[in-house]
Amino acid sequence: MRIRLFSITLLFFSVQLMAQENKMTLKQCIDTALKNNILVKQAGLQTDAAAVNLKQAKANLLPDLNGGFGYGLNQGRNVDPLTNNYINQQLTSSNVNLNSGMMLFNGMRLQNIIKQNNFTYGALQMDLQQAKDNLTLNVILAYLQVLSNQDVLTTSKAQAEVTKKQVERMGILVKEGASANYLLADLKGQLANEQIAIINASNALQQAKLSLCQWMNLDYNSELKLEKAGVELPASEYSGTATEVYQTSLQNFAAIKANSLKVKAAEKAISVYKAGFFPSINLNGNLGSSYSSLAQTLTATNMSEVQTGSYVVIAGNQNAVLKQQQNYSYSKTGYTKQLNNNLGTFIGINMQIPLFNNFQTKNNIKLAKITYKNTQLESDNAKLQLKQNIEQAHLNMKAAYEKYKVLTEQVLNFEESFRAAEVRFNNGVINSAEYLISKNNLDRTKISFAQAKYEYSFRTRVLDYYQGKQ
Repeated sequence: MRIRLFSITLLFFSVQLMAQENKMTLKQCIDTALKNNILVKQAGLQTDAAAVNLKQAKANLLPDLNGGFGYGLNQGRNVDPLTNNYINQQLTSSNVNLNSGMMLFNGMRLQNIIKQNNFTYGALQMDLQQAKDNLTLNVILAYLQVLSNQDVLTTSKAQAEVTKKQVERMGILVKEGASANYLLADLKGQLANEQIAIINASNALQQAKLSLCQWMNLDYNSELKLEKAGVELPASEYSGTATEVYQTSLQNFAAIKANSLKVKAAEKAISVYKAGFFPSINLNGNLGSSYSSLAQTLTATNMSEVQTGSYVVIAGNQNAVLKQQQNYSYSKTGYTKQLNNNLGTFIGINMQIPLFNNFQTKNNIKLAKITYKNTQLESDNAKLQLKQNIEQAHLNMKAAYEKYKVLTEQVLNFEESFRAAEVRFNNGVINSAEYLISKNNLDRTKISFAQAKYEYSFRTRVLDYYQGKQ
């Protein structure tokens, strides 16, 4: 008995866990989509690359530092690297150097490249944000579409349940001879229509779930359940005119910010190319030394007397003239010692003055100006399209709200009408045709109302999206 109870309890919790795994909130759907979407990832990588470019542009202001080392074997006739004399013997040689250079002035080219890269980086950040906003809006719309179709399916099933009960009731009356068979046939036909409506609504719901899963880049899950809590369905009219929404969007819409930064980056490109007309001044320094296997070190030993080749005559005799000569011993000079002995430095300034470069600088400036004007036009066109889209979205929102208001009132009226028709039909006062007309009116209105309230929410979300609201 205990084992059976434990098994039932385990099964219950397993079912609950599976249900929780299949249930998602709107925030979870958005976070999952942002995490999995390839276009968002690519936009993120482009932003990362722009950050590296900006960092490198700033680093270009720093001096460079390079070191060199060489070691080689020479055979035959060569130049001794120490004496610069020609020799005809084997020697090994080496050289080491450390050099550095720094740009002092180049027409502010490096500074303008930094500013250009800074604007480009900011623009790509806004492009990334726009990609995230676009995906977020699509996920929200897909999420609401699932909820809308889910309500339609629930409404369709409730309608069919009412008709089913009437079919059962009418079947009893026909069997008892208290009612005509054609009334039962009418109700059965109505039930079949409603069952088809359930099939269509169920298919629409699964299509909406498929769309949502695709936006999240997940495998299709027919058992996916969505949490309604936290999803606000506004009942009052959206505040703000189309003009007010547009003015707010100019300040907050990521695509508009990105275009503005791209215009500034294109403007800085002109200044970058103009630097080609200015001279460039560089500061250079070098520290180096060398080694040769032929180098020798002389060490003083003793003194000796040697003839000079001259003589003096004393008493008619020639006497040779002698002198003191220092004697040395020879030894190879070590590698480290030679590097210390041969150490040399250089520091200097180099200036390059552009005189003629086949009109490249002049034409690059013209092309940069064309790009700048084109970028301005793209920005202006984006603002124009944004304004037109907002005007259309605002009109759609107003129409959806008016429809939502009318259907709210219509549902109440048709519910009252159907209650009366059902009582009269059950009492045999009206026929099945009149009853079905009243029921169909209520059914259509309920489905339209379920769709209208979500459609109005769609429209308000779109206007929020244009204003940069999450």
